[in-house]
Amino acid sequence: MRVLYGIQGTGNGHMTRARAMAGALSSAKVDVDYLVSGRPRDQLFDMEPFGDFRCVEGLTFSFHEGKIDIWRTIKNASVRQLWRDIKSVDLSNYDLVITDFEPVTAWAARLQKVPSLALSHQACFRYDVPKQGYDLGSRLLMKGFAPASEHVGLHWHHFNQSILPPVIDTSHQSQPPIDGKIVVYLPFEELPKIQAFLETQPEAEFYCYHPELSDALDQKNIHWRPLSRDGFATDLLNAQGVICNSGFELPSESLFLGKKLLVKPLQGQFEQESNALTLSQLSLATVMDHLDSNALERFLLLPAAAPIPYPDVADAIAGWIADGRETSLKTLAGQLWQQVGS
Repeated sequence: MRVLYGIQGTGNGHMTRARAMAGALSSAKVDVDYLVSGRPRDQLFDMEPFGDFRCVEGLTFSFHEGKIDIWRTIKNASVRQLWRDIKSVDLSNYDLVITDFEPVTAWAARLQKVPSLALSHQACFRYDVPKQGYDLGSRLLMKGFAPASEHVGLHWHHFNQSILPPVIDTSHQSQPPIDGKIVVYLPFEELPKIQAFLETQPEAEFYCYHPELSDALDQKNIHWRPLSRDGFATDLLNAQGVICNSGFELPSESLFLGKKLLVKPLQGQFEQESNALTLSQLSLATVMDHLDSNALERFLLLPAAAPIPYPDVADAIAGWIADGRETSLKTLAGQLWQQVGS
């Protein structure tokens, strides 16, 4: 079987999930090529698992002051280039396209009538899961951005449907937490606002990773760090808690490791607002709608969280794909959630 795997490069969550899947697919002897869109090649890092991958412009969202900026998004979008990218993808030698919310490979598969599998958190919104801000625009985006002939949704709970647990690197094991150590990842917030927010709690030690930082800097109890996959992973393992936006991959890994969570959804981003609602309803995280010092104070006083024993979902999916997807998705989901204990 030959597979083309399309990865949405915006944000690091899709890339993290794809790295886990790349290792699992390789172990399952599935022949995979990778295409990344939505981020320039020179801004990508730790790409070794994807071999000689292809990078195209694709589509991405623009942000300003922690919110999606629709007008900037429209202004920066190049529909003509997107169409050229789609037309340039030759799928004649592929049996399957996997798309992690990546539009170029998804639309190429649709036009060339090649079977396609949407493997993403976004795919779960086709099911009856908690939704916030699910207006007409959101429905059109979820349906048309990266269409596929089959959908595998990932979420923190099955909601009695054929949804799978999160894909994470289960080889990471939590270490004894350092008292007061909190990892902060708020890439869409401005640094001065993050600083003012964190300075209200001088008794905690905040390790703040941000894409605008180029060097490490220790400023009293705030430890500023440039983006580093290894450095971030090391700090995460012995932290007591995590402050982040309500994306999917980082909260998933934090839940697996037993880190308490304080999340701030991106305003105007349906997926993040829905995730925040789900985390709140499942009592898995504290939610704030702005950088709220009172919410931060309450969060720091919370006890440690219990780890959630998510299984190796990447390995299970890779085996399922290698076997031709003969097992029903419902059966696969039931087997995986049974290992979680729910």
